[in-house]
Amino acid sequence: MPRLGTLSGTLEVLEKYQFHFQKKFGQNFLIEPGIIDKIVRAAEVDRTDCVLEIGPGIGTMTQYLAESAGKVIAVEIDRALIPILEDTLSEHSNVTVLHADILKVDVNRLSQEHNGGRPFKVVANLPYYITTPILMQLFESHAPISDITVMVQTEVATRMQVGPGTKDYGALSLAVQYYSKPEIVAHVPPECFLPRPNVGSTVIRLRRYEKPPVETADVPFLFSLIRASFNQRRKTLVNGVQNAAGLGVSKEEAAAALERMGLPVNIRGEALTLEQFAQLAGLLYEGKERAVRSSRMRGDGSGNDQSGGI
Repeated sequence: MPRLGTLSGTLEVLEKYQFHFQKKFGQNFLIEPGIIDKIVRAAEVDRTDCVLEIGPGIGTMTQYLAESAGKVIAVEIDRALIPILEDTLSEHSNVTVLHADILKVDVNRLSQEHNGGRPFKVVANLPYYITTPILMQLFESHAPISDITVMVQTEVATRMQVGPGTKDYGALSLAVQYYSKPEIVAHVPPECFLPRPNVGSTVIRLRRYEKPPVETADVPFLFSLIRASFNQRRKTLVNGVQNAAGLGVSKEEAAAALERMGLPVNIRGEALTLEQFAQLAGLLYEGKERAVRSSRMRGDGSGNDQSGGI
């Protein structure tokens, strides 16, 4: 079996199986061994690790991971790639290939079945068109994941690590920084892939926090508030919050909370830090809880709808 990660080795496998790239799956295979080595080293993979690889393709990076990790679980959505993976990974008994959509996989169950509930390391060349949904699923599942080292579109990697006041700062920045510490590993030019993508790529490592850097009374409410604040970037935060269906916060309540924080009522969401969003969420959530308790004491039942979904 040829060593993958090179143009000749990749072309040999593709020709053998008459494989055709599926645009709907965002398939771009790495053909630069130095980059693959850098990814595996950055992830600090060793024999004590169980690695979850998302989108192994023809097994390019999987071969490298199998040589360093104790175990590799590779989840591939394209059925046409499964027989290829069985071939290219046949020499590696520590690799399990699963044909599945990672967005529909119970990662907690995967950890229990393949790693005794212990933390995974996630290493992947992610399909760029669903990078954000995959990352958010990994974070919000609260699965045991120690860190995530992934190749993503450079624009997305930039958004993950920037702070307030920049054009790239948004809900993704805050979510990533709530759950992890982002660190850029390497920038990868298009010629390192087959076929060549039309955008630049970046390897980023997200070191999971054992405890988030901010405290909040209700995490789903915090992120509902954040999303509402960025849904209409040109609007002020209070207007964005007021227009958010299901949030249950009025413009007046948002303005009052901002004033208590010493912030101008015409501030935009892009100006707030994660800490300020957590403080604002706490004040608004506290107000909603008081309203619910008050309505229950009156016995009018009006608090039931207010607390739903938070």
